[in-house]
Amino acid sequence: MIEKPGHRHPISQMVAEINGIFAELGFVFAEGPEAETEHYNFDQLNVAPYHPARDMQDTFWFKPEDTPSPMVLRTHTSPVQSRYLETHTPPVRIIVPGKVFRNEATDATHEAQFYQLEGLYVDKGAHLGHLRGTIEYFFSRFFRGDVEVRFRPSYFPFVEPGVEVDVMLRNSPSKLANRWIEIMGAGMIHPNVLTAAGVDAKTYTGFAFGVGIDRLAVMKYGIDDIRHLYTGDLRFVSQF
Repeated sequence: MIEKPGHRHPISQMVAEINGIFAELGFVFAEGPEAETEHYNFDQLNVAPYHPARDMQDTFWFKPEDTPSPMVLRTHTSPVQSRYLETHTPPVRIIVPGKVFRNEATDATHEAQFYQLEGLYVDKGAHLGHLRGTIEYFFSRFFRGDVEVRFRPSYFPFVEPGVEVDVMLRNSPSKLANRWIEIMGAGMIHPNVLTAAGVDAKTYTGFAFGVGIDRLAVMKYGIDDIRHLYTGDLRFVSQF
């Protein structure tokens, strides 16, 4: 019997590559709990009590026996922003790759659990141009080619202004090349979020962005069903 050497899962490979690219820009790795409080998952991020994201259809709620309040499986990696800002003085540059959970039906492009990449930059004078330059640099390195980026106005409660980010891969073998693909949400951090974390919003500004690492895998490797990433099927993972 011939034994084949083991290797890292494609998600782990991408996380390592992402960390390396952002390290070139001075970003450091940060992480937080996957079982999160309502306070950090919603309240600290300027998500109103009536916001639909709190509904059972989107969020996994549970009630541990030893806690007075219900908790959630985090719906995004954004809670790490507030936790980090509470204990670190700006300037701050972090990325947060991690698993998140959504109570939704699964199909070729959606899973109840997936990996997200969060980015946070806070400093004096930070602006949308810094956000665009950071994103363009990352995508050009990650996809190893010419990448165009465009912003479209959008709404997220924790940023103002908020944007949807589309990318187009040029000179790429990807099946998605030369097409605009919606890939992430981003924007300037809402002053309420900075203030809630103890940061002087009159002195500091910042930007944040979030993208599904699974979606990056689809674009980078041409995967046609993100559920393949979680089956444990060696015929799939051994291709990486």
